[in-house]
Order: sequence, then structure tokens, then C-alpha cells
Amino acid sequence: MSPPLVFITGASSGIGRALAARFARAGYRLALVARRAGEIEDWCRAQGWPAQRWVAYAADVRDVASITAAGRDCLQRLGLPDVVVANAGISIGVDTAEYEDLEVIRATFETNNLGMAATFQPFLKALRERGERGERAGPAARVGTLVGIASVAAIRGLPGHGAYCASKAGVVSYCESLRGECRPFGVKVVTLLPGYVATPLTASNRYGMPFLMTPEAFAERAFAAIQSGVSYRVIPWQMGVAAKLLRLLPNALLDRLLAGRARKKRRGE
Repeated sequence: MSPPLVFITGASSGIGRALAARFARAGYRLALVARRAGEIEDWCRAQGWPAQRWVAYAADVRDVASITAAGRDCLQRLGLPDVVVANAGISIGVDTAEYEDLEVIRATFETNNLGMAATFQPFLKALRERGERGERAGPAARVGTLVGIASVAAIRGLPGHGAYCASKAGVVSYCESLRGECRPFGVKVVTLLPGYVATPLTASNRYGMPFLMTPEAFAERAFAAIQSGVSYRVIPWQMGVAAKLLRLLPNALLDRLLAGRARKKRRGE
């Protein structure tokens, strides 16, 4: 039998790259996707991995034709993945009063929401058919696992961060819906909500980031969650507790708590 296969978007840096390294240590073959495939290729060669262990795809998840073509090529060349991780995402501050920020909102939803659905789409029929045939694959003996990377920002909206918070809340609801659709076929859907992770997306944040994690620390916990088949997990758990406490706050208290909080930088700031 071939080693298990994982398909990861946004794999050129941050969480995506750390997840690729963690899956590689577990013996997986890698199908890695990013707009800058050359960076993936350089990194994979630097790890000393043999060429048959990995494939890099240049695709933009905002471009449905591009990302679905990468998925179809993966099916033809490498086979059906055991795990698909829709990780690609963007985080940019917005001010709805500014006309140009409407395009930022569009890009955020196209990347974080449409891009996730387009990442999963090429594999869903094949996974369902595998389930209908009663087949199991991978070390966890499952039909397959779809992983949506959301964010703890999905739990409550933050001033100046409306596009990101709303899009990640959409990820949580979308994955919940997808989980119900996939359950009859034995396909797992795992929703992961990172707290603050030290990546290019958070490097310019001008506010406190409690429980900040390295991408490698996040990847270790995320890998364990994926392998266990948990449906929903906030990482780290401390951030999950803090976010849920915020969820319980009455709106008036939340507004007072967030008053004066530094906002996410807008494009060009």
C-alpha cells in the first residue's frame, strides 16, 4: 500500500508549512498548494525529502478553476487524499466607510470561504464513493478527513476586523453543514480554530496576542486533533476558554471591553 496522502493549501508559510512538516514526519506523502509554488519546492528540497514524497501546485484558492484543477491533478497523479486541509486564508483590517475596503471584503470571503469549498470540491464525490464501497484508508482507517481552518475570531466580532471575523464564522457554519452531509458516507469533517499563531498574518498586529503559539506548536496539536477525528477544536484550549467567556458577555459589556482596542491594519497602512 502507498503511504497516506495529505493535500494542504496555503502551504508556503506559517500554519500550512508547519502542518506539511508534521504530516511528513508521520510518513504522509504531500500535495502542497500555494500561489508561490517555487517557495514550496525550495523548502521541500531543503528538507531532503525525495521527489516522490511531495508535489507542489501553483494555485490561487480565489480562482475556482485554478484550485479545482490542482485537486483533479492530485487525484490523477497521486490518488485520493486521506486528509484534505483547507488552510489558505487572508486577514486584513477593514473600514466599511471606505469604498476601497469593499474589495478587501470581497477578497477575504473569496479566499476564506469560497476557496475552502473549492479546495474540497474535487475530492468529495470520490470520498463519498469510497465510503459507499465500504473502503477505509489511511492510518486512522477512515474513508477520509476534510479539515477546515477557521479561527477563534469566529466566536465574537472584533472592531476593524469585520471581514475576517465574519468569514471565519462562516467557515465554522460551513464545516458544520458539511459534516452532516458527509457523515452518512463515513467522511470526517474537522473544524480547527487557531488562537494567535506567529505567522505573517499576525506579524503586523498592533494589539496584544495572548497565548501566542509558534506554527510548529499549533501543528503538533492540530495533527493530534485531526488524527483523533474530533469535529471541533480551539487551539490552544486556553484561548477557547477565553473566547467562550467573551461569547457569554452581554453586548454592552463586550463593547465597553473592546472600546479603544487597536484595530487590524487596513491594506496599505
